[in-house]
Amino acid sequence: MTTILPTTLAILMAIAVYFLRLKLANRPSSVKKIILPPFFMSTGALMFLFPPFRVAPLQIIEALLVGFIFSIFLIKTSNFEIKNDQIFMKRSKAFLFILLGLLAIRIVAKIVFSAHFDIGELAGMFWILAFGMIVPWRIAMLLKYKKLERSLHNVSH
Repeated sequence: MTTILPTTLAILMAIAVYFLRLKLANRPSSVKKIILPPFFMSTGALMFLFPPFRVAPLQIIEALLVGFIFSIFLIKTSNFEIKNDQIFMKRSKAFLFILLGLLAIRIVAKIVFSAHFDIGELAGMFWILAFGMIVPWRIAMLLKYKKLERSLHNVSH
């Protein structure tokens, strides 16, 4: 019963992310739009000020490694294109499937690990995993964006 609400919220968030991504594909990208999400998410680290959310060092490393591995899928499906001398996020049909796959893995992992970890500790581990996924993804996006931006400026000069 304790996994129903968080699972429902995770599904709703995945749907929101997908539709946000579709909406963003219709607007030019910018450095600010790429780098702000990890900064906003970083405020979640304040949870570690409270003992129930603290995670052992080995679990931190494990969660970060899983996050890095998951980020590869997002990096591979996040590309940009130039339209009308502006840089846009390129739509990817694989993104929805990757998002749903990551969500399914997260739900199964939460069910499996909830028997072995305290709920606060598990929340901390999943936050670390998500942060370990979003930071490399956004860095890769920034590098791709800057490369395309340079080529755009080289063509216009």
